Amino acid sequence: MKIIFSCFLWTIVLSATAQSENPFGHALVPDMIADASIQEINGTFYCYATTDGYDQGLKTSGPPVVWKSKDFVHWSFSGFYFPSAVGQKYWAPSKAVAANGKYYIYPTVNGFMYPAVASSPDGPFKLAKGVDTFSKTFTSATLLQSRDPKGPAGIDAEIFIDDDGQPYVFWQRRFAAKLNRDMVSVDTATVIQISTKRQGYSEGPIFFKRKGIYYYLYTLGGDEKYQYAYGMSKTSPLGPFEFPENDIIATTNYERQIFGPGHGCVFNVPGTDDYYFAYLEFGRRSTNRQTYVNKLQFNEDGTIRPVDLTMNGVGALHPVPREKRIPVVNATASGVRADLNIKRNQDSLFKRTESFSPQFAFDAANGSRWMAAAEDSTAWIIADVGKSQLIKRSDLYFVRPTAGHAYRLEYSVDGKAWKPCGGHQQVIVQSPHTDRLNIKARYLRVKILSGVRGIWEWHIY
Repeated sequence: MKIIFSCFLWTIVLSATAQSENPFGHALVPDMIADASIQEINGTFYCYATTDGYDQGLKTSGPPVVWKSKDFVHWSFSGFYFPSAVGQKYWAPSKAVAANGKYYIYPTVNGFMYPAVASSPDGPFKLAKGVDTFSKTFTSATLLQSRDPKGPAGIDAEIFIDDDGQPYVFWQRRFAAKLNRDMVSVDTATVIQISTKRQGYSEGPIFFKRKGIYYYLYTLGGDEKYQYAYGMSKTSPLGPFEFPENDIIATTNYERQIFGPGHGCVFNVPGTDDYYFAYLEFGRRSTNRQTYVNKLQFNEDGTIRPVDLTMNGVGALHPVPREKRIPVVNATASGVRADLNIKRNQDSLFKRTESFSPQFAFDAANGSRWMAAAEDSTAWIIADVGKSQLIKRSDLYFVRPTAGHAYRLEYSVDGKAWKPCGGHQQVIVQSPHTDRLNIKARYLRVKILSGVRGIWEWHIY
């Protein structure tokens, strides 16, 4: 590492071999998300999730955005898919369920499950019952109804539609019921609490059907102790369920330093027998989590094999032609945030430190990021592509993109004289921020004008 004092700012120059370790691997998307619901619709992967990283614990969340991808590697979003829910505590949306010629989604808003509807999985969604507005603590538009002044209990709705068209809903604490065909009310005569092999608090239910077998997955514990267990039924989505001897399919892997694989989903690539398990990982403590995906595999008798947990990602699930990225040989920044020593909650074996090297913005791993020093109000980062060459495009994936960013993009041949080539003064909520360039340059520089001063990934083409 070479440190140069220039213009009263510490400029950090690091080569690819000098960067610190990235303990967070290849997260699914370049942001902090949890409680992911992933599905493929008409050739596009959709990821609805809780937006993390707002630094207020369980008091709040980020806004509702849906990440989309054609190949399962390159993800993007633009704006909000549920406008009236912006500013609310928005958690754990379900997958977008196709029914009645529409799409329904079931997030937990301010602690209560609500059905919402749209003509497209992209939204805009609105409340499916009553006026499309929220008030605390809850409104009459909730999925569950109750005469209790505190409101109906239940979070984390999971929806399943059986082959005969009958919908079901599963939620926190092992509850399940038939959903009426209107998709916005519950058949209260069918409500049950599933009796499982393992006891204790449970949330984040997952439900799917494969080769005539119904699978019910439920969480145990939390934080570093998060786990997933499961049962299976050949009779009905409401059971009775059998619970295999080896019923824990996801738990902390100390050897690989993967802690608390919790609330996520199972999804299938249509037309195949390829199933995948998405899960949040304890990460940076509290509501600063990221989501990872691994293959879900089955034994001949239909039982699920324990998931081979890794942070490596599963790569492209569909081949999509891509432009060739230009490698960055050096990264320079106005400053770097001090290392973050992440505290444990429950597990004394949890030890993790996050570093924020500029080189992390170019490592093609969504788990790492460059962050400017906390006191740096004029943050910038420079990408050196080694020689002057044609640059066609820049894709910037900022940290906390759901709050929006404004920035200025500049280019230079010699690193001394700079000319503007992109960016925008207004704050825009999207990721990535794309600039079409068609310039000849060796250096690109981003100056962050508004928004969190950090970058998960910067792709240059």
